[in-house]
Amino acid sequence: MQRLHRRPLLGSTLGLAASALLGLALPGAAQAQNALDEIVAKKLITVAIPTDYPPYGYVGTDLKPQGLDIDMAHLIAAKLGVKVELVPVVSANRIPYLQTRKADLVISTLGKNPEREKVIDFSAAYSPFYQAVFAPKTLSIKGPADLAGKSVGVTRGAMEDQELAKVAPPGVEVRRFEDNNATVSAFVAGQVQAIATGASVAGNMMARNPGLGAEYKFVLKDSPNFIGVAKGEDKLRAKVNEIIAAAKAAGDLDKMAQKWLGRPAGDLPN
Repeated sequence: MQRLHRRPLLGSTLGLAASALLGLALPGAAQAQNALDEIVAKKLITVAIPTDYPPYGYVGTDLKPQGLDIDMAHLIAAKLGVKVELVPVVSANRIPYLQTRKADLVISTLGKNPEREKVIDFSAAYSPFYQAVFAPKTLSIKGPADLAGKSVGVTRGAMEDQELAKVAPPGVEVRRFEDNNATVSAFVAGQVQAIATGASVAGNMMARNPGLGAEYKFVLKDSPNFIGVAKGEDKLRAKVNEIIAAAKAAGDLDKMAQKWLGRPAGDLPN
């Protein structure tokens, strides 16, 4: 509740006002920590997911959402023993949906930063989100040094352009293009031997062009995804973390990342 700044009131009026304010505050306090109990009671969890960001979330040919984030939503619902309602969101309304209780969780390529931590809470990381080098399986590339003598396409000024510049060895031909579409087109057309791009762009490219035989080669920068939880819902966050930890130990997170991103989840932060 936003703090009210008012002029001093007389004793009786002040007492009534204080009581009224307490009355308004108490329902909110009573609601805190109830999300997990309500989910179990309703046997339903509402999860905000992306439908415009493959391979994390997109609409398939059957017109149903699919992707890594959707698989994660289904995993959490299954472990809770409840059904899942998927609510499509975009970057701009992911956090508002959580704050206004339109969603119990946000599983939508959500990165953690200090500004976001002021308004919502985060689970442990559940999947990687990275920029990397991709190339055909027939091309042997295990690290930056192997790029020597090869051509790599990258989008000018993008994060992967900056990260590639830090590790590019002498003798590599870096060809810069003006946007992701141009970079992908150049790689698909064989104008460059490898491509440095984000996992989302690469996943979409490989899904659309399976004949390329492209695969993940090595990571340039990794910034994992976290699940968003409403502030104060510590019971729900703890339960989600428990599910993530068990899935990590069982290898389920690695399998999901391998399926959708072409590489295991690896060592994700808690």
